[in-house]
Amino acid sequence: MHVAPPSTTLVQDHVALAEIELCGDLIIAASAADGERLSSDRIDEVLKVAAERAARQVQQG
Repeated sequence: MHVAPPSTTLVQDHVALAEIELCGDLIIAASAADGERLSSDRIDEVLKVAAERAARQVQQG
């Protein structure tokens, strides 16, 4: 039986890393919130939904 040696190459999944960062941002926002839940508007603010939407609109036209 032959086992491949450990690789020194690091593989990064940039999409997964971005999702993890967004989850962390939501957790931080939730822990700082006064209420029991974050509002939809606050979630959009934390995730920068409006900024992303505006950037796409600029790119498209």
